[in-house]
Amino acid sequence: MSKSTYKIAVLQLNLNDIAENNLKKCIAWVREAAKKGAEVISLPELYSSHYFCQTEDTDNFALAEPLYSTSFIAFSALAKELGVVIIVPFFERRMAGIYHNSAYIIDTDGSEAGLYRKMHIPDDPHFYEKFYFTPGDIGFKTFPTKKGKIGTLICWDQWYPEAARLTALQGAEVLFYPTAIGWHPLEKDEYGEKQHGAWMNVMKGHAVANGVYVAAANRIGLEKYVPGTEGIQFWGSSFIAGPQGEILAQASLDQEEILIAEVDLKLQENVRQNWPFFRDRRIDAFGDITKRAIL
Repeated sequence: MSKSTYKIAVLQLNLNDIAENNLKKCIAWVREAAKKGAEVISLPELYSSHYFCQTEDTDNFALAEPLYSTSFIAFSALAKELGVVIIVPFFERRMAGIYHNSAYIIDTDGSEAGLYRKMHIPDDPHFYEKFYFTPGDIGFKTFPTKKGKIGTLICWDQWYPEAARLTALQGAEVLFYPTAIGWHPLEKDEYGEKQHGAWMNVMKGHAVANGVYVAAANRIGLEKYVPGTEGIQFWGSSFIAGPQGEILAQASLDQEEILIAEVDLKLQENVRQNWPFFRDRRIDAFGDITKRAIL
């Protein structure tokens, strides 16, 4: 890659439980983003279905797909046709009994630039992901593509500074966070503002601490499909931040949108020269970071 700038996009979408419809919809939105000039485009987490982790139900494992099947075939062809990089988060069936929350990084020629498997798996009320997903086992990765060097983490990973740091240290220019996060409707009035603010602040902090661009692609809409529950109201608010945490683009709480921003590698270099956090890291004193607790 020789250009010093390129455009990235995140898609904020309302998704449902009909995989074929979600695939058609996402293809159309990727086309539109590319038409608007986007060169690297990210879908939200688990793009092909509703957020099924609201309940523990073995029937939902039928939503998973093997590697290099439906999603890869469709988006590989699309990436090659449009000449763009596409981040495709999907429910991976690795083998019987082992499933991952994963993402393809598909390069402009349709080839696989990389695969990421979500490392941090939550288990909160109506976010019962540990029932479905085996934690990732291929680590944190930066993927060289024909547009730029990008890192892809997924949703719950966004709360961990170690994940962002290890990805950025491998040369990532952008950290993408495909996401499915929202409010429990009955808690929104009491906790909603703090929850939403914390979500944005922690990722803006990753941008600052690592001198990287950060792009979060969330879904929208109330997904209420489990009887006797209030569902989850996904809060949208997808955003792209620059290397000093500045918001370059932000979406609404409840509308489907395409956000596009420019990655400026000269600006990134300037920021890292003036805020040399990587230079001043005391790596000789960080050994205890791999301990569960230091007591």
